[in-house]
Amino acid sequence: MFYLNCFLIYSILGYLFETATAFVMKSGFKSGILYGPWTPVYGIGAIITLIISEYFFKNLHLKIWQETIIVFIIITLVLTFIEWLGGIGTEFLFKKSFWDYSKDPTSIGKYISIRMSIIWGIGAIIFIYFLNPMLKNFIGKIPNVFTYTLLVLFVIDYIITFINRIKL
Repeated sequence: MFYLNCFLIYSILGYLFETATAFVMKSGFKSGILYGPWTPVYGIGAIITLIISEYFFKNLHLKIWQETIIVFIIITLVLTFIEWLGGIGTEFLFKKSFWDYSKDPTSIGKYISIRMSIIWGIGAIIFIYFLNPMLKNFIGKIPNVFTYTLLVLFVIDYIITFINRIKL
């Protein structure tokens, strides 16, 4: 249940983060492809970041700065791969690109930017050391009924979005 709560909470926080950033930067960018207030790639990224970091921190037995560098590199690569898969997947499903880094001087194709990859890595380290420790107790105490309600709303949103966007 903990990882399901993480997925839902961090999907919502990711949506709020991107929406606030777009508002401040006046970019007009809309976070995610769903209608509701969640961007699932953040939830997926959060869970993968937690699993990877927990595994390496438990098994490497190095100095913390060495473990952090190794985890930074691995998570940066994994999150970059997830972003690439997300770009390919949404374009395949919806016949539309929801982001394009082609004009970024550090781009590698349409869906990967070295600059953004480094930002994802830095964000993951901030997430591991600051955000998740602050929210871990809260996430662990979320009542099951709340989790299931959010999950049902998320699935309904996903189905409606999929049906409506496929028609486009």
